[in-house]
Formats: sequence, C-alpha cells, structure tokens
Amino acid sequence: MTPPPILLSICIPSYNRPDSLVRLLDSVDVHPGQIEIVIGEDKAPRRAEVRARVDEFSCRSPYPVNYYENERNLGYDGNLRGLIPQARGEFVLFMGDDDWFAPGKLDLYLEFLRANRDVSYVLRSYYAQHPDGTLEEFKYCPTTQRFAPGIETCVFLYKRTVSICGVTFKRERALNYATDRFDGMLLYQLYLVAEIALHEPTIYCDIPVGVAAQSFRDDNPQFGAALAEKSIFQPGKVTAQNSVNFTKGFFVISKFIDEKYGLDTTTLIRRDLSKYAYPFLSIQRKRGRREFLTYAIQLARETRLNQTWHYYFYSAALWLLGENLCDKGIMWAKRLVGHTPRL
Repeated sequence: MTPPPILLSICIPSYNRPDSLVRLLDSVDVHPGQIEIVIGEDKAPRRAEVRARVDEFSCRSPYPVNYYENERNLGYDGNLRGLIPQARGEFVLFMGDDDWFAPGKLDLYLEFLRANRDVSYVLRSYYAQHPDGTLEEFKYCPTTQRFAPGIETCVFLYKRTVSICGVTFKRERALNYATDRFDGMLLYQLYLVAEIALHEPTIYCDIPVGVAAQSFRDDNPQFGAALAEKSIFQPGKVTAQNSVNFTKGFFVISKFIDEKYGLDTTTLIRRDLSKYAYPFLSIQRKRGRREFLTYAIQLARETRLNQTWHYYFYSAALWLLGENLCDKGIMWAKRLVGHTPRL
C-alpha cells in the first residue's frame, strides 16, 4: 500500500542534547497526517540517551519518526545535509535540537506551504529567546513577500538564513545542489539558499513558526568535534578566533558562487553584513571591553566587515553600553518599526 504523501519533513540534526531534543519533539502540535520527523544522531557521547528518549517519544507520538545514527561524527554541515535524502516530504524544515516550535503555528505554516508549493525556499519569521526569557521576533518584511530569482534576492536572503530554526527548502531542489565542499563551516544552509535564490522562486513567510534558544550565549558550543570542524574551530568555547573564522565562512561560500556563475555577490553580501553586523560583534562583548575592542579590530581586519558606518556604531555602542542594553535598544527599534528595519 502506498503511504500518503508528506508535505513537510521536520529535520533535526541531533548532537548530545537529549533533554532539549525532547522539548522540541513535544512542541510539535500540528494536526497529524502530512508531516514526519527525521532525526540524525551524529555519534555524540550521549547517543544512548538520545536513542532512548526518541524511542519513548515514538511510542506515544501520532507522527512517523525516522531516527537514524551516523557511523561517525559528521559535524553540523554533514549531519544537516544527510537529513535531506532521509526525508520524504515535499518540503524539509530544519530545527536545531535546542530549538522548539511556537504553540499553534505549525498548522498555519502547513497552510502557507500548501498555498505556495511553487517556491523552493521559505524565509521564515521566528523568535529568539534571550537569557532572561525575553522573546525577540525576527520579522524581515512587513508582511508575506515573494522574491524573483536573482542576485538581489540572494544577497537579501543570505544573512537572514544563518539561524537554522525553521529554515525550509523544497527537498528536491536541496538534493540537486548537495555538496560536501563546505563541511566544517557551520553554514551549509547559506550555500543552499545562495544557489536556490539565484535560480528559483522564494518567499518570506510572516508566521513565527519556531523559537531559537541561542545556546551560543552559554559559551559551550557543541561544534568542533568533527574532523571537518577541528581545523576551523576550537571546541568548547566561543573564542574570538572562532567568531572570526565563522564570519570568514560567509565569504568562502559567496566567492564560490561568484566564481561558478561569474557574479560579484561577495561585495554586496559584505556590505549587507556590515549594515547588520551587530550579532557578529555582540557575541564577544561578554569578554570585557578590552578584549571586545581587540576582537572588533581583528574582525574588521580579517573579514573587512567594516564597510559601513553601522559597524563602527555597533562597536562603539557595545563597548560603551554593553550587550544587554544594546539588545534592548535593538528590540525597541524593531517593535517601533514593526519589523527589522531595511538599512
């Protein structure tokens, strides 16, 4: 008997977080029938715990669960890429294993996908949870908006796809562009969106479907253990050099796209990232003023992210006021405008 078609595969790259993974699984509240859950466990130390928790969830869940284990630790990019051929859905939606779904939003999101089946990528709205529990909404346009393929769309979608929470691709299109060229950079989704945005129709969805935990603020990242990541990142801490290397990855991918298609997305992407450089800078403010200043100078020197006055404004504000006050100021500005301002 042929199984019913699946509209959406919820794809979860799992690494060493059994408790938060269960929180994510328990937050799936969509009407059963057109979704599946796909979990790729990446040979983490707590694999047995993850397996046991997933087995328990599968026994009580109304959703089909495809759980598999990698024979070796592939790292973020390899694990993310490996989820796509395991999925059966028309669309694949990625969630970090420390993210979760906003209550009541998944059914609305499925309706949105049914109405926009011609697109190959969905730029989603989402929430990010700050350490004090405050939710910051990332709303990139005033309302739902379609984008024609091309370089301007590629540049706009690029940075706004960094957080994996809710990132959604047409599965078939993502499979067509599969490559291990960028393994270790923690940015595979940026490569996919660059390829797809140049050639396929895309759309912004004004439904905040997920909540991103922002675990990087705990200063205990899970990446860096995989062979592909060890030459780029020091595991166990979000060091200044890790942050610089992460930012460099944006331009490794964009330069590949430029060479492949004879474009210059890199110049435009660097300028766009400069205008919105706040998160690239704020991640190191917790180290104190002296170390932060050293980092801001290093980041500018090694990535040339200081293309606009915004970079210097963010640097000065963070140095003077600190991360918490600056975060509150940015959230206030977003609420005032109603969405992330276009700079």
